[in-house]
Amino acid sequence: MASTLEQLEARIDSLEARLAAAEAVQAIHNLKARYANLVDARYTRKGPKDAAEVERIADEIVALFSEDAVWDGGEKLGRWTGRDAIRKRFLEPTLRFTLHYFVKPCIVVDERDAKRARGRWDILAPITFGDGKPGWMAGAEEDEYVRVDGLWLHSRMELSVAFMGPELSGWDGRRPA
Repeated sequence: MASTLEQLEARIDSLEARLAAAEAVQAIHNLKARYANLVDARYTRKGPKDAAEVERIADEIVALFSEDAVWDGGEKLGRWTGRDAIRKRFLEPTLRFTLHYFVKPCIVVDERDAKRARGRWDILAPITFGDGKPGWMAGAEEDEYVRVDGLWLHSRMELSVAFMGPELSGWDGRRPA
C-alpha cells in the first residue's frame, strides 16, 4: 500500500502535469492570436503597407515558427518549408486586406512531456482580393506546435479552404463595381 508521502507526491505530479497542459493551451492561444494579428498587420484598408514595414512584420511572423516548420496554404497559397521560405511567403502579400478570425480551437497537448501539441482552428476572414473586390474566406487550420527554449512555436500549419468568394455588399455598404 502506498504511503501518505507517496500519495502526496503522486498527487503533486498529477497537478503539475495538468497545470503544464493548461499553461500550454493558453500559450498556444496567445501564439495563434499573435500570428493572426501580424498577418493582418501587413495591410491597411487601402492595401499592403510599404515594403520596409512588410519586411519588419514578416520577420516577426517567422519568429513564431520553428526552424524546420511547414506552412501549407494548399493549392492556391502554396507550401513553404523552413523559416527562410515562410518569410519569403509573407514578404509577398497576396491580397489587399485581411482580418483573420480563428475560432473553435481544439488543442491537445502531448501528455508525455508537454513539449508538443496539436490544434485545429476554424477560420473566417473578410478579405479584399488583389483586384480590390471584397470577399470572404472560410476554412480550417490543422496545426502542430513544439516548445523550444520555453516558447511555443508553430511546427506545421495546414490550411484547408472551405470556400472563398465575393462579398456582394462591399465593406462600406455599397455594392462593388
